[in-house]
Amino acid sequence: MSVTPPTPFPGRTDPHERTAFDRSELNLILALYGRAVAAGEWRDYGMSFLREVAVFSIFRRSAEHPLYRIEKRPRLRQKQGMYAVIGMDGQILKRGHELKAVLTVLDRALIRAVE
Repeated sequence: MSVTPPTPFPGRTDPHERTAFDRSELNLILALYGRAVAAGEWRDYGMSFLREVAVFSIFRRSAEHPLYRIEKRPRLRQKQGMYAVIGMDGQILKRGHELKAVLTVLDRALIRAVE
């Protein structure tokens, strides 16, 4: 007699499956983060890897709500684009198919006139 493992229910995904940023995406995000820390604008960050979304949260101080959230939602790849930058109030500042293009909205926020 042989024992076979139970078959999973159809349509169910692995409960441990998570969405994450890959190395090249993290390099782009952390390069921008490093420039902002050097400018004294940002102080802390947090990352969350959930089933549907990966989130990189940027804080001015660690006890506050995030100033910005950079989200990756692979299910929106064919629609609006899987990358989005979301402001503190929940407003989507920029959404697109390429992370580098989406991050330009935060890069512009760091540029200030020098007196």
